[in-house]
Amino acid sequence: MRRALALAEKGLFTTTPNPRVGCVLTQGETVVAEGWHERAGGPHAEMVALEKIRSGAEGCTAYVNLEPCNHHGRTPPCAGALIEAKVARVVAALRDPNPQAAHGGEALAAAGIRFEHGLLEDEARELNLGFLSRVQRGRPWVRLKIAATLDGRSALASGASQWITGPQARRDGHRWRARACAVLTGAGTVIADDPQLTVRDIETPRQPLRVIVDSRLETPRNARILQGPRALIFAARPGAAPENAEVVVLPNAHGKVELPRMLEELARRGINELHVEAGFRLNGSLTREGCVDEFLLYLNPSFLGDGALGMLELPAVGVLDERLKLRMLSLERLGDDLRILARPGSTVRSAT
Repeated sequence: MRRALALAEKGLFTTTPNPRVGCVLTQGETVVAEGWHERAGGPHAEMVALEKIRSGAEGCTAYVNLEPCNHHGRTPPCAGALIEAKVARVVAALRDPNPQAAHGGEALAAAGIRFEHGLLEDEARELNLGFLSRVQRGRPWVRLKIAATLDGRSALASGASQWITGPQARRDGHRWRARACAVLTGAGTVIADDPQLTVRDIETPRQPLRVIVDSRLETPRNARILQGPRALIFAARPGAAPENAEVVVLPNAHGKVELPRMLEELARRGINELHVEAGFRLNGSLTREGCVDEFLLYLNPSFLGDGALGMLELPAVGVLDERLKLRMLSLERLGDDLRILARPGSTVRSAT
C-alpha cells in the first residue's frame, strides 16, 4: 500500500479534478505490476497495472489507495476490469466518497473477490484532501500561504511584499502552487505587487487556474496575472470583464464577494485544492468566514516593525481562550526561513 501511495503521488500536479491514485498487483509476496493515474481522461491506475500484466492477473491481490470506481465515465469502470481479470483480492486504503463512482467494493464482493479497506487510510486521505473536500463538502480544500517576518509582518504599509523570504522558501512555495488546482489572490495584492501567480521555479506540465477576488473590479487591465491562460475574477458588482478574464458576480450583504459561495462555485468547476496568496485583509476575511483549512506559513528571521502590515486582519479578542488556535503538522527549515504547516484547532468568531 505504501508503494501504491508513492505511485499515486506521481500524479500530484496532473490528475485534477480526479483523485491521485496508484495501484500495485502482487502474486503472493511478489509485485508483478503497478500503475498510477496521470491525468483526467487517461487510464486509471488499475487499468495501467492490468495492461502491463495482460492475462496474468488471475489470483492476484490489488492494492489501491482509493476504492476502484464502478461507473462509466471517460474510462470504463475499474471494478469491472478487476473482475474480468479474475483477481482474488482487492485492498483499498479509502472508500470512494463520489456517489457516481461508489460501490466498487460491493461489485467486487458480489463477483466473489475479497474486498478490504482501511489500510493506511490516514495517509491516503492526506494525499487526496482536495478531492475529498470537493466531493464531500462541495468546496475545495483551502490552503492559505503567508510569508512573514518574525514580528508577524507580511508586507510594507504600501502593501509591497516581494520578497520577504529567501529563494529556497520561494521555490518550495512554487511546489505548493503546482499541486493546487487554482491560485487565488486579491485585487490589492495585484495592484501592489503585480504578481504572475504562475508556477516557475519547478517543472510542471500544468498551470493552475488564477483567481482574483476583486469586489469593485479594480484589477489593472495590464496586470501580469491577466497574461497567459484565462483568469477568473470574483466581483461584488457587474462590470466589464478585462480581456482574458471571466467575471463572476457574487455579492454579499456588505458589498464584498460572498466567499463561501465563491468556494462552492470553484468546486463546481472541479477545483480540488485552492492555494491562497493574498493580502492581510483578504486573509482575515477568509479565516473569519471559516474558509481556511490549512495555513502554510514561511517565517523569515527579520523584523519590519509596527507600521508594516500583519499576516491577517482578525477581530481583537477579549480573553486568550478566544484566540484562533492552530494544530501544528510540520516544521521545516528552508535556507534561512522556517516553514510551518498548521490547521485550525478551533473556530474563530466573525467580526460584528
